[in-house]
Amino acid sequence: MKTKHSDYKNLGPILLIIVFLFLVGILSEPKTENATESTSYSDSSVLHSKDEESEEENESKWIDFSTELPSIENSVTNVEESYEDSNEPSVEPPINSSFAVHFIDVGQADSALILCDGESMLIDGGNVSDSGILYTYLKKNKITNLNYVIATHAHEDHVGGLAGALNYADAETVYCPVTSYDSEAFKNFVKYTEKSGASVTVPKVGQSFKLGSATADILGCNSTEETNNSSIVIKITYGETSFLFTGDAEREAEQIILESGANLSSTVLKVGHHGSESSTTYPFLREIMPSYAVISVGEGNMYGHPTESLLSRLKDAEVKVFRTDLQGTVICESDGKTVNFTVSKNPNANTFAPPSFSAEPETSNSDGQDNESESPTQTNYILNTNSKKFHLPSCSSVQSIKEENKKSFYGSLDELLEMDYTPCGNCNPKI
Repeated sequence: MKTKHSDYKNLGPILLIIVFLFLVGILSEPKTENATESTSYSDSSVLHSKDEESEEENESKWIDFSTELPSIENSVTNVEESYEDSNEPSVEPPINSSFAVHFIDVGQADSALILCDGESMLIDGGNVSDSGILYTYLKKNKITNLNYVIATHAHEDHVGGLAGALNYADAETVYCPVTSYDSEAFKNFVKYTEKSGASVTVPKVGQSFKLGSATADILGCNSTEETNNSSIVIKITYGETSFLFTGDAEREAEQIILESGANLSSTVLKVGHHGSESSTTYPFLREIMPSYAVISVGEGNMYGHPTESLLSRLKDAEVKVFRTDLQGTVICESDGKTVNFTVSKNPNANTFAPPSFSAEPETSNSDGQDNESESPTQTNYILNTNSKKFHLPSCSSVQSIKEENKKSFYGSLDELLEMDYTPCGNCNPKI
């Protein structure tokens, strides 16, 4: 009996150890598989919800333009729109800062003057015949120095009139996709660039520089060897507003820029290639999502610009459109939060109307004057670039001018005098 009692007594500690281990095992047991799946599902649900919200937000930005834009009632158009670029932090312009873009009416060509805090940039200069317009425009705005001149590409309708601009104002920095091109217009552009003390430089994609309180970013340049697609694409940001200039870039260049991941979102788009079918494609427009667009185009041009398909794309996106062929020079001012547009004529024009078509690049009536939408103080002249004299087209002296010295000019007498031309003594041209 004594021995058995001793045996039971020895079993006590062993039982305590077994109970202790059992309890420890229960307390430290990992969460069940069902609990793990529940947590995982919950996290996935949150992420999925965020993705859906993001997709819905992006889709609504593109499709749901429910706010009706103000109508144009006077010759001065006041259209204000707040725009926030969610991808880039905005820098509020300092007090007394100012910013404006002048989309100059140069017919079937391009030219835009950007002014910010006393500094200036000229993007393109129209055709050779627009030299006088550029010369006079800079003079009227008292701009004797251009901080930047950008020739988006080498075609005449973009570089031709830059000679006139550089004949009046000096330039500090001049950008172009190429430094040489086989045309007289380009050679004159280079000539007057060098005369102003600058040289033509090819910018690099990703390059950034300041214009007053604004920032300019080069998003595209020489995307392909084709001249239109070599266009410099530049975005200018001022506070929460931004402006995209695309030259004559077509779908190939647009796709390359899209694939680069560049931030294209902009308040105002200067529509590419005068509103051609091959530019401002849906994917490109979807990334920009502009509130406003400006088309620089000539009235009755033989190309049918802007095309109906381009206008349809802009209308689908509910973009407010301005056109130089219908409304003349368009000026857009920004305070860093809103933009305000001023047009020089036809504030109530239907800018989605199909373009009129002409078999000729320019339309004119029998007396040589352009149509009634043009200023009555402008007419056609023939210039002798060697003697610096100007003639009426009917002047007998015109026949003796060498072809390399003969230039057509459409503008005013004052513009020619400001360009140091003198009237022919035979035909005595005058308005």
